[in-house]
Amino acid sequence: MVQAISTSSCCNILFSKSHRSTFPHSLHRFNHYSPSFAHRISTGVQRKAVELPLPETVTQQVQNKEQRKTQFALENLTSWLLKQELAGNIDAELTIVLSSISLACKQIASLLQRSSIINLTGGQGTINVQGEDQKKLDVISNELFCNCLRSSGLTGIIASEEEDIPVAVEETYSGNYIVVFDPIDGSANIDTALTTGSIFGIYGPDEQCLIDLDDTSTLDQAREKCIINVCQPGRNLLVAGYCLYSSSVVFAISLCKGVFAFTLDPTYGEFVLTHENIKIPESGKIYSFNEGNYDLWDDKLKNYLDHLRQPGSNGKPYSGRYIGCLVGEIHRMLLRGGINGNPKNKNSKNGNLRLLYECAPMSFLIEQAGGTAIDGVQRILDIVPEQVHQRTPIFIGSPDEVQKLQKYLA
Repeated sequence: MVQAISTSSCCNILFSKSHRSTFPHSLHRFNHYSPSFAHRISTGVQRKAVELPLPETVTQQVQNKEQRKTQFALENLTSWLLKQELAGNIDAELTIVLSSISLACKQIASLLQRSSIINLTGGQGTINVQGEDQKKLDVISNELFCNCLRSSGLTGIIASEEEDIPVAVEETYSGNYIVVFDPIDGSANIDTALTTGSIFGIYGPDEQCLIDLDDTSTLDQAREKCIINVCQPGRNLLVAGYCLYSSSVVFAISLCKGVFAFTLDPTYGEFVLTHENIKIPESGKIYSFNEGNYDLWDDKLKNYLDHLRQPGSNGKPYSGRYIGCLVGEIHRMLLRGGINGNPKNKNSKNGNLRLLYECAPMSFLIEQAGGTAIDGVQRILDIVPEQVHQRTPIFIGSPDEVQKLQKYLA
């Protein structure tokens, strides 16, 4: 578009080329208000053709529209999973299983928020297969997870901290995924309203495993088959994730393509994408060990911890923080870096955490974010469980911090 611009020293006025014919009428109006001004315009105006910027291209318009959209639009977990399905990262059946797990987490979050009000604090009066006293919410949360997974119709086997053996789901129609989970991690924190969480991992089974309760002659064989199918190394995981129950409810997940976290919006009851493609810092100044067990650890580990307590190059030592909830430790570590350890000790030769449904899923997430997870000797994801409730030591966190630990343990 070409327009005329006045170069007169007394004023600069824009004139549209398409409105030249109307200039006399405009001049007449100027004459009405200021004859001398109109005279200067009629005699002193010079016109210079200049080229103004062209309108936005279609590409620019689309980019600007997307930019405006991202400022206001929120992506929830459901729409994100559908996008992953369309991109070929997961199949439709796995999408349904993950939606069932997210529903269980919403229900657990609601119960935790009201636990003191509806009398869900305190013990259940029962002991699980690990010999641990069960909280009321341990039992209820386990039932919520199992019911949501059964209702999906796509889960073949369920293995939980609260179940003695893997449970075959008879309502399976297809899919036949193996889901391992800890329904409430850090349940000792429930009564004091501190951080808790849920951990889950999903495997693809080798073959369907259903138990026919009417045929007791094959019951032991069927159970053994279930255990064999469930006891897979963490490197076989298709999906791993956790749900953090704290000041916010955060659902973190990895589909083998990075780590993404969604925060529950209580107004709409939806998990909203808030942390995209999380990358753990290479190093961090936070360490998380239960130092009440310090005297039970070996000398090499003690030397490492003594080193962390000494002032560093910045004149400050590492900051020791221990939540008593693996989910809380891992969530902080993903965002801030550092190292978490649950080592073996004189009273617990294999550590305290379970490999299958605690350490493996969390190690999977940390590695997907660029971190490292070992048992002190080997990679956690390479360990093949021999038992469903097998325990393992674990050191997990920023790669530089784990590497420093390895030098002390060597």
